[in-house]
Amino acid sequence: MASNLLYKSSPEERIIFYSLAGTYGVYILGGMYVLGSVLGWLLVMVFLLKIFIRSSADGAGHPLLRISPLVWLWVIGMVAMLLALLIAHIDRRLGTGMTIKSTIGWAKGWALLALFPLLGNLLKVNPAIVARGCCIAAFSAVPFAIVGIVFYAVGLSGELYMSPLKAIGGPLEAFNVRLFGLNPETHLARWQFIAPWAPAAGLMSCFYLLICLQEQDRAWRFMGVLGATVMCLLCQSRAGWVIFIAIIPMVFGLSRLRNPRVWLATGVLIPALLLLAQPLYGWLLDSYTQVKQSRPGSTRVRETLARIAVQRWANEAPIWGHGIVERGPKSVEHMPIGSHHSWYGLLYVKGAVGFLALALPLALTSFAMLILAQYSKVAQASLGICIVIISYSLFENLEILVYLYWPALLWLGISLSPAAYSTAWVGKPRHPKDT
Repeated sequence: MASNLLYKSSPEERIIFYSLAGTYGVYILGGMYVLGSVLGWLLVMVFLLKIFIRSSADGAGHPLLRISPLVWLWVIGMVAMLLALLIAHIDRRLGTGMTIKSTIGWAKGWALLALFPLLGNLLKVNPAIVARGCCIAAFSAVPFAIVGIVFYAVGLSGELYMSPLKAIGGPLEAFNVRLFGLNPETHLARWQFIAPWAPAAGLMSCFYLLICLQEQDRAWRFMGVLGATVMCLLCQSRAGWVIFIAIIPMVFGLSRLRNPRVWLATGVLIPALLLLAQPLYGWLLDSYTQVKQSRPGSTRVRETLARIAVQRWANEAPIWGHGIVERGPKSVEHMPIGSHHSWYGLLYVKGAVGFLALALPLALTSFAMLILAQYSKVAQASLGICIVIISYSLFENLEILVYLYWPALLWLGISLSPAAYSTAWVGKPRHPKDT
C-alpha cells in the first residue's frame, strides 16, 4: 500500500509520489507542462529550506559535497547551454525581450536535464517510491484508453478542450487536452495519452516500462507494465515499438558483462552473424525502407528539416548557434527547423557548444551506467534510460519533452547515489536513511 511505502518518507518524496500518482488528474486539468516545469524548482526550494533550518539548528555539513561528479557535469553542460543562448542573442541582436523569454524557456527545458539528476542525487529519494508512482501513472493509461476507444467507436471526437494555462507559454500542444487524435495519413485514431503528440507517448511508455519493472510488488509491477504496453501499442509510434521491444533484452545483456556465459554466447553469436551478414543486412535495409514508406510524408519532412538545420548551422552560426527556433519553409509544412531531432536542433539553435554540452554528459553517464549496472539494480534501469534517451534524441527534441520524462532523470540521479548500490533498497518501503 502507498501508506506503508510512504512511512517515514520526506516531504520531497511525498511531492514526487503524488505528482506521479496524480498524473492523469493533472493532465485532464491541462497542467502537465506546468507540473513538470515547476516541480524541479519547487523541490530545490524545499531542499534549500530544509538545509537552512538544519544548518541553523546544528551547523550540519555541506550536502553539495556528496554530489556525483557526473551530476556536476550535467550542471556544467546545461549552464553552457544558457551561455550559448545568451551569446547567440547578443551576437544576432535579438533584443532584451527575446533574451528574457528564451532564458525562461531554458529554465523550463534544458535546465531540468541537470536539475532532476541533481535532485535525485541530493534528496536520498527511495527508488521504491518512484517505481510505485510510475506504476500508478502507467496503469492509469488503461482506463484512459478504454474511454477513448468508446468515444471513437460511437463516432465522438477525442478533442476535449484547450487549457487556459497555455497563457504561461510553452508548446501549444502541451495544453491541448484530448482522449485521442487522428493520424493525418490514415485518419485512424492515434493516442498520445499525457504527451503533446503520439511519438512522445512512445517515449514515455519506454521509460515507464524500465522503471515499473523495478517495482517489487507483483500486482503493481504487472499493472505498470500493462499500462506501458498499452501506451506503446496505441501511440502507433514506429520508433516506440522498436525501442520498447528491444530495450529489455539490451539491458539484460549489457548488465551481465561479468557473467562468462554472456561472453561465451557473444563468441558464438558473432560468427553466426558474420555468416548471416549479407541476408541480415538486406532484411534490415528492407525493413527500414518499409517503415519509412509507411509514412512517407513524415519521413520527407524529417529529412528536409535535418538538411536545412545542418546547412544553416554550418554556414551561419557554427559556434554559438542562432539562439532561437525559426519556422521552416512551406516544403516542411512550416515546422520549426531542427525539430524532430535533438542533435540537429542543438546545432541550429546553440551551435557546437550546445551540441557538446549535451553529448559529453550523456555519453559519460551512459558509460558509467554500463559499469554500475553490473552491480546495481537501480543502475540497470538507468542504463536503459540512457539508451532510450540516446535513441529518442534521433526522433524527438529532448528539451521540449523534459517536463514529461522528469521521473527518468530523477532515477538517473538516484543511480549515482551510493545508497543505490544496495539491491534491497529498491523493494523496501522504508526511507534510504534507514539502510
